Amino acid sequence: MKHEPVLMHEAIEHLKIDPNGIYVDATLGGAGHSQAILKRLDKGLLIAFEQDDFAIDYARNILEGEDGYVIIKSNFRYMKKELEARGIHHVDGMLFDLGLSSFQIDDEARGFSYLADALLDMRMNRDQKITARHILNTYDVDELARIFYLYGEEKRSYPIARKIIEKRPLSTTGELVAITDRINSKSKGHSAKRVFQALRIAVNDELTALEEALASSVDLLNPGGRIVAITFHSLEDRIVKHYFKKMSESDMPAGIPIMDEKKPPLKLVTRKPIYPSEAEKSANSRSRSAKLRAAERT
Repeated sequence: MKHEPVLMHEAIEHLKIDPNGIYVDATLGGAGHSQAILKRLDKGLLIAFEQDDFAIDYARNILEGEDGYVIIKSNFRYMKKELEARGIHHVDGMLFDLGLSSFQIDDEARGFSYLADALLDMRMNRDQKITARHILNTYDVDELARIFYLYGEEKRSYPIARKIIEKRPLSTTGELVAITDRINSKSKGHSAKRVFQALRIAVNDELTALEEALASSVDLLNPGGRIVAITFHSLEDRIVKHYFKKMSESDMPAGIPIMDEKKPPLKLVTRKPIYPSEAEKSANSRSRSAKLRAAERT
């Protein structure tokens, strides 16, 4: 159950780590990126956020013997609040690796995978009440179709939603896959891929959490500090791209002289996304959809 961090070298390079700085790994996961950051710190500090108890235990085992880090069990949307509660008001860099860890996908009991029959769960934080089963068995047809279309870009969202209503109650991933197999029998790739992505995003409120975390990130960064984000689907990438663009552009009309023009809070480090190398994509198929973007505090 080994976890392979994606775009490892590129992420560390773009963080531009100061050995005495304070860094945030907003998504601890399998601790691959955290371990690499710690190796480059001297008197610095790494603060890692994670809401999955299994991931925290896994990471502590990986980081055994390492010093200079703190793990906070919390969603990264609460990053600013959690840091300030510990007397930390500014950091020198933050990393968002927004992909699922391999062990989360491979653990059949978590219900993330459409390749194994398991209870419909999909919670990253297993203390929360909302599960995939709750959504599928209680939301109306319009809301289910909206989730599948908006978060999964599933073109047959309404037929799938109507069949779910008809077949309720659903308990397992296998029951859901049976529905998508019937509706998406001619689709390329697995019939349930987009529906499972959409459900996972909805269960964990992933996109809103990302928007909130990014909104608080600029105030937390010291000048010269960087945000590095690794995304795995177009919805995440769009949020990161638009936020970086918005915060790196002046809102003043071009050509108008301004005495004390205020600089935008960010400047783009990557004008275009960075993709995994062909070697990495061959070695780790889960890296194929990854994109890295970075921005720096002015």
